[in-house]
Amino acid sequence: MTSGRRAARPRRAGVLIPLFSVRTKTGWGVGEIPDLARLGAWARAAELAVVQLLPVNEVRGGETSPYSASTAFAIDPVYLGLDECEDFVMAGGRAALAPADQHLLGEVAASPTVDWRRVRPLKARALRRAFRSFLDQEWDQSSARALELRHFREEHDWLAEHGLYCVLHDRLAKHWQDWPAELRDRVPAALSRVIEESADELLYHCWLQWQLDGQWHRARSQVRALGVDFMGDLPFVVSGDSSDVWNNRGLFRLDMRVGAPPDPFSPTGQDWGLPLYDWHAMEHTGFRWMRQRASRAGEMFGLFRVDHVIGMYRTYYRSADGRRAGFSPSDEDSQIRLGETLLSIIGGFGQVVAEDLGALPEFLRPSLARLGLPGYRVLRWETTDVWRDGRKETLLHDPAAWPVISVATSGTHDTEMQAEWWDSISPEQRRLYTSLPGLHGIDPHMRFDDQVRDALLRVLYAAPSELCLLPFQDLLGGRERVNVPGTVNDSNWTYRMPMDVDALRADHATVARLAELAAESGRRIGGD
Repeated sequence: MTSGRRAARPRRAGVLIPLFSVRTKTGWGVGEIPDLARLGAWARAAELAVVQLLPVNEVRGGETSPYSASTAFAIDPVYLGLDECEDFVMAGGRAALAPADQHLLGEVAASPTVDWRRVRPLKARALRRAFRSFLDQEWDQSSARALELRHFREEHDWLAEHGLYCVLHDRLAKHWQDWPAELRDRVPAALSRVIEESADELLYHCWLQWQLDGQWHRARSQVRALGVDFMGDLPFVVSGDSSDVWNNRGLFRLDMRVGAPPDPFSPTGQDWGLPLYDWHAMEHTGFRWMRQRASRAGEMFGLFRVDHVIGMYRTYYRSADGRRAGFSPSDEDSQIRLGETLLSIIGGFGQVVAEDLGALPEFLRPSLARLGLPGYRVLRWETTDVWRDGRKETLLHDPAAWPVISVATSGTHDTEMQAEWWDSISPEQRRLYTSLPGLHGIDPHMRFDDQVRDALLRVLYAAPSELCLLPFQDLLGGRERVNVPGTVNDSNWTYRMPMDVDALRADHATVARLAELAAESGRRIGGD
């Protein structure tokens, strides 16, 4: 088990931005893997050592939330950089696209938000064209690149099952539980027939992941050479309609649905519609699936945020018929033992950051401290209500006193941006924050502006926390949100940077401002 007495890590600053949000002059309306190298160069200049991304796993069926992945292993093909894909270039590149698609490309590239409904089919058509070129020029010729793909397929044992799931999902266009019984229940003879008649389709999905994996490792190698690394995001559980659940259904309770228990903000609790882990079955396998998942994350990231970390200790569930509800495991000793076992496994493949927000049991943060894992400190939420002389008084936890093993931040992908938050609270509430030494010069009646932005950032950068991780919008003072929890609409998960990466890098004033914050707080890359 990881010890809480670990060697001190360097003080670092980082930026949170979804990959889909990255904009370039020549983009396809959505951020792509090669764009990360250019974003990493900006991060290096701004002394941001960590680039945190939201999950990049494949989603299907019109889903837009990256937290509803159809697998914990495959990268979403929408992130493949086509202009840097050799087979797309060999197929004629953009010039070979149909005129209608060339026009569509111009429209989605200029869109202020990610137009998923048009970007996905556009890129899918281009990817198919590139794959046909690979079949003709490489695979059928048994070329050196064809041999590379064969080796990649042999080295990643999750590929075959995920590819088979994709082929069937594309063909049947419905949840795997609604497939014909012989396919739903994985009858060997039925699966063998699909494999035999779908060789090219199965190869297509392998080719996609081979291309994505290559681009990912090239981009990560480039940014690591600059002293910057990627931070991933491990959703607590995959979607019920996923290749992982279809292939490993014995590890999941499909008669149960994961959610959150009732609390003052949600009297009836929350139903997330996700499958429940069968922890006994998981443990019987030595947590093999969890190890494989963590190993895959370790191939891609140096750090990873474990989403809803309390779910690794105990999972709140409801039965599908609504008659039963509770925690799994049910007793505290078993919960602590499970959580510390799982986090120790995950921590063997990279640095874990624990998302420990929301209503939490008292044992969680002491457990994370024993493991030496940082949890979150969100400035707006670090308060305590106390009663004095019959009156409620709100006390602010001074960031200067936050623990070293923690993450200092202004918010997450689910919160309103700091600008919107500041303007939404009353002057009386702002006075609580302007009492901090770093904000003494701020009038609590001031609306959010550059001065307020920089003062709030300076307080967070100065916190003892080993990692200061800020949403991209808060670094610039923007107001656009990534997601509004509890809502389903066309604006969630569509945020794009207001400028392209090259313009961001050319904004020397912003780069200098952020680099100065890092220098003042001892967060420069390399500590020089």
